[in-house]
Amino acid sequence: MSVTSPRIWPALAVAITVFSAPGHAQVSGTLTDQDKAEIQALWAKYTPALLGCKGEEYADLFATPGGNFTSAPRGEVRDKQSLVEMVMSYDRCRPGLPPTGEPGGGGRGAAGGNAAGGNRGTATGGGRAAAPRPTPVIEWAPEGAKARIVNSPGGGYYDDVYVKTPGGWKFKARTVIADAELAAHLSTEDFVQIRDLAGDDHGHYENLYGNYAGPFGPRVPGAGRDDRPFRSSGLKLTLKDGTLSGLAYLRDNGGHYEDVYVKTPQGWRIKERKYFPP
Repeated sequence: MSVTSPRIWPALAVAITVFSAPGHAQVSGTLTDQDKAEIQALWAKYTPALLGCKGEEYADLFATPGGNFTSAPRGEVRDKQSLVEMVMSYDRCRPGLPPTGEPGGGGRGAAGGNAAGGNRGTATGGGRAAAPRPTPVIEWAPEGAKARIVNSPGGGYYDDVYVKTPGGWKFKARTVIADAELAAHLSTEDFVQIRDLAGDDHGHYENLYGNYAGPFGPRVPGAGRDDRPFRSSGLKLTLKDGTLSGLAYLRDNGGHYEDVYVKTPQGWRIKERKYFPP
């Protein structure tokens, strides 16, 4: 004789939904006008904090824990201290220290390679107004909300995910897709796959410091003062001449990997990995 167990899955699913994100207020399947207004206010705080060298204010725009800023050259910047260091790494924020060689003085691209502004057209050097950029659409997402914000004349964009916390709406993730990456048909999902493939989501790799064009390396505890600016968190990716390469220093090891990645019909693969001992 068989016995049929009571059906508890719907209740279990509700429990998972309610308790899966401790510390974050839950969001229903819809967004109110107030939610959207608060997310737009978050956008308005972003550029002044970034360009104004206000590292602490910038870091406070991201959820803690779990909020991150991600771009190919900057890596996946996950913790508050690294977010602060990233903002303070630009020449404009380092008066009295040697320039790092960043293009344009760091006023453009700020954290990720595209202009940091909103979606309005801007004046160009020739006096002509740039074409208006699409108005971002804020949509509901399982984490809370999401939006794609075109922030560059070449179509580069921010891929944003927002979460509602007890302190209000914060960035859960802001991912930069630069113009050149868009032209190479790279997306946020591509970079997620590459970082997973390279082992970057397991905390194996060090933050890197150095000038814009290198050389790069981790800080060495006990080695004295180190004025090198923050350059990347974990895996640093570079797209050049159609080739996507990666640089990662192993935590507590001193050695590093230099990778080349290739996209196959089965997904991203490591085409070449060279290990360099300390």
